[in-house]
Amino acid sequence: MRHVSKIGVLLFAVAALATAIAAGCASAPLRTEASTSGIRAAEEVGAAEVPRASLHLQLAKEELEHAKGLNTKGEEEMAASMLMRAEADAELAVALSHGDAERLEADEAMARVRQLRQDNP
Repeated sequence: MRHVSKIGVLLFAVAALATAIAAGCASAPLRTEASTSGIRAAEEVGAAEVPRASLHLQLAKEELEHAKGLNTKGEEEMAASMLMRAEADAELAVALSHGDAERLEADEAMARVRQLRQDNP
């Protein structure tokens, strides 16, 4: 009986070790918070309405989905790289949206200045 319990303990230890190794090799969850929040921020500032910003917003969305697919296939490094691209494109979309808004504001200010000059020679 004593012999059987030693074998049982040994089998249990081997099974536990195999489980630990398998868990270590399993793909880590993909951290998409930064790219997802970047995409949401771009949408909130109206990037979809600015042609150049819209392009980068769309790229960010596609890159995020591609990263998820890569991670599912176990290609964590490529997935992480694709996530960085998605985050960068989302940030660029936000910046282009702000730039467009500032340009429009400057154009409106110049139009007011021209009108004031015409009204007050």
